Amino acid sequence: MTDPRGTDTVLEVRNLCKDFGGHRAVVDVSFTLGAGRSLAIVGESGSGKTTVARMIVGLERLTSGMIAACGHDRSRPATGTRERRRRAREVQIVFQDPYTSLDPRQTIRGMLSEVVATHDAEGGSDRVDRLLELVGLDRRQAESLPRNLSGGQRQRATIARALGAAPQVMILDESVAALDVSIQAQILNLLLDIRDETGVSYVLISHDLAVVRQLTDDMIVMRHGQVIESGATGDVLDAPTHEYTRLLRDSVPRRGWKPIRKELT
Repeated sequence: MTDPRGTDTVLEVRNLCKDFGGHRAVVDVSFTLGAGRSLAIVGESGSGKTTVARMIVGLERLTSGMIAACGHDRSRPATGTRERRRRAREVQIVFQDPYTSLDPRQTIRGMLSEVVATHDAEGGSDRVDRLLELVGLDRRQAESLPRNLSGGQRQRATIARALGAAPQVMILDESVAALDVSIQAQILNLLLDIRDETGVSYVLISHDLAVVRQLTDDMIVMRHGQVIESGATGDVLDAPTHEYTRLLRDSVPRRGWKPIRKELT
């Protein structure tokens, strides 16, 4: 299967819906992701973008629709260890808060060794060393517990752990939102370098349009659980056709912007 640009499709979502009680949080969402490409899912809080991500990775059950990764249907829960491991090698997710994603009792090297042993038994310590090198963590940091690392270093560790399964798709759920701007830039450059070297595809869940512009090729905009606009990232951001997308873009502070302060009375 190929996406509209002729590359192999690594992720396909069709007519995806999710109900929570009587509320439909995701409504008929469809998109494809080509190999080596990056797609942003953008929208304000409550738009349904994170729910879509959680359904793709298997943390939420879909109410209806279809999800396929690397040609395998994952619309229903995995049955058995073999299928769960195969799915882990297809799609991984990196969350916003790296500290809560890491085992506080385990060193970074120990964590990576466990992942590699699960998914690539022949890789061993060489594979762990390669992952550490890929994300820019040195020997001292590798032997550290998460609490002894900075926020940026912990996020590098979570990225390395996700890469340990050699996934075709990585979902980045607000993965740089909690970091300082200078650290954000380092992680974004790291993600671009990793994509160039490994060919991994990204799904970026974000409300930060500057991050979206830097990291992604294509984007969809969600509101009230629905896709209201989609296209190449530059086209959507530079010439949005939907009023809501224009509002999102225009709400980003520009150079020279100053807050309006009201005097206390």
